[in-house]
Amino acid sequence: MEVLLKFMTNNNLLSLIILTLAVNEAIAQGEPQKATDDPQQGVLPTLTIHGQEKANIRPATTYESPISNLDFDPRVDIQSRNMAEAQGDISIRGGIFENTGLQVGSATLFDPQTGHYITELPIAPEMLTGPRIYTGAENALHGFNSGVGTVHYDWSKIRQGGSVTLGGGDNNLNFQRIHSAWTQSLEKHKEWSMGYEAEYSRSESDGTIKYSDHNFSRVTARMQLLGPNSQTDFFAGYQSKNFGLYGMYTGDQYTAYNPYETENIKTRLILLNHQQSYAEQSYWEVTAYHRRNSDHYIFNRFSPNNKFIHETDVSSVGLSGVHSIDEQISINHSLQITSDEIESSVLEVGKFTDRTYYKLSIVPEYRRDLNKQKSLRFRAGLSYDDTNRNESKISPIAEISWLTEDIKGESDRTYISYAETTQVVGYGGIGGSETSGLFRSNHDLDRETSQNLEVGHSLNRTEWSLDSALFYRWDDNLVDWVYSGSGARAAENVDIKTIGLEIIATRYWDKLEGIASYSYLHKNEDYGNPAVIGSFYALNYPEHRATLGFIFHANEQLEIRLDNEWREQKENALRSGPKDALYSHVGISYYPSQIEDLEVFFALDKPWDDTFQELPGTPGRSEQLSLGINYRW
Repeated sequence: MEVLLKFMTNNNLLSLIILTLAVNEAIAQGEPQKATDDPQQGVLPTLTIHGQEKANIRPATTYESPISNLDFDPRVDIQSRNMAEAQGDISIRGGIFENTGLQVGSATLFDPQTGHYITELPIAPEMLTGPRIYTGAENALHGFNSGVGTVHYDWSKIRQGGSVTLGGGDNNLNFQRIHSAWTQSLEKHKEWSMGYEAEYSRSESDGTIKYSDHNFSRVTARMQLLGPNSQTDFFAGYQSKNFGLYGMYTGDQYTAYNPYETENIKTRLILLNHQQSYAEQSYWEVTAYHRRNSDHYIFNRFSPNNKFIHETDVSSVGLSGVHSIDEQISINHSLQITSDEIESSVLEVGKFTDRTYYKLSIVPEYRRDLNKQKSLRFRAGLSYDDTNRNESKISPIAEISWLTEDIKGESDRTYISYAETTQVVGYGGIGGSETSGLFRSNHDLDRETSQNLEVGHSLNRTEWSLDSALFYRWDDNLVDWVYSGSGARAAENVDIKTIGLEIIATRYWDKLEGIASYSYLHKNEDYGNPAVIGSFYALNYPEHRATLGFIFHANEQLEIRLDNEWREQKENALRSGPKDALYSHVGISYYPSQIEDLEVFFALDKPWDDTFQELPGTPGRSEQLSLGINYRW
């Protein structure tokens, strides 16, 4: 309610939103109700790449989470501390963790303290669909406070059944997991059904290197009402994580201060989601949530009184959808209203400790069939961003694409797009001291803006696919944490130009699936300060990155999964050791014929190149082996 009250104080934006929704409602009421089971059925493909882009689905280090399935994904770069499930910074196309959004349904799960914690997602992976990566025009339309890209998840349909997982490994690793789901039809309305789902997971280990121990637990529950044209989900989740790593955030530049860092994070999430189809190629989805994240950070575990405490509360409502006026014209729309508040032992020095954000995107779309197989799509519109603490910003969005599709479902797609995005700085950058401590804020940091020009082509065939994109991005006033030799890390605005190339290919054989990718990034930066000698984040990126994965179905009992990633990192004055690395992850699953629905699995992560620092100055994780059983019903 507080969010809506704050929102209504902004009369100009309120009027615009009311007018937009009123027009959409009036149009909708005049349309015949040709609802479909899939709310997005008939909508042309977006810039999003779908399908399997990595082989393994289970980590070797801890219990499964949605973040596990982003490691080795060629579309994103996870820079992890301890391990991805402990603390993973998600980078898309050379952006930093602050430029990435994580969206569930129609709302971005926002962390106002720092982008380090957007991956604190207390949701069982069964409850979500696979990730979709929004970039360019798609991110500008649907993303929220995410300048470069967004990782998007939808709520899955609950399926009757469950599973139990038990396992362990070296470094005293042990993990357990139970998941169960029930569904039932409504007695008087057989086309409607109710679903119930619950999950509990835990994991603990001494860690792959000294002082990298962890202790995690997660409990989640969901209730779902499923109708012929709608899906409603109510979710509640809680996650507790304790973990450590030497130089976790400080790197080895501060060894004199004994940075045996530990973190205790507790995340609570309550969420309501509803999606509704109301006409052919027309649907809407609304998401409302409240998220509380508590972070207790200790700089040196042997001096536990030297701690920093942060607690953030975020309430948000998001609405998105497509309204089709006729076979050729439709309106894409997205709206999110978010209110946050922080209580902190160190981040209340700035000008404010709460903020309200608004974003509205409206992008009309024109579709025309050129012949039976070829079609043209053009969409152009605007997004409006505002907060009660910063100036507003209007950004253009435009894209034109050509699609060829035959009766077998094979397709070719070519597109070109231009989009602008904007975001405001988190409390970590603007809320702390400007003159003391190892991490120094800047109370005068400006709003960040990005311009993205992109051209791409995709080929989808029965047995293979190929997706490619070439992009050029201008980042103005990007916030980076820099080192100037003064013994402190400071937040500064920087202008960066990025050029990039992405290629992703898949191939399917009788018993073998192959996934390969290559990406290239190059940046030109201007810090405007000759004293800056090192960048912790903005200039920590792979110039060259390649992935190669295989899924081999040997027979009905044996499956082998292999992921590989090679990278050559940009030179960084703060990095110790090599600038290139080869990562591998192998998973083997055996399904004994004697026991139906039983899986025995083996996983091995990072058998080599454990000296490579994913983050400059911060030690990387080493080899981890795990073995376990999974029984499904």
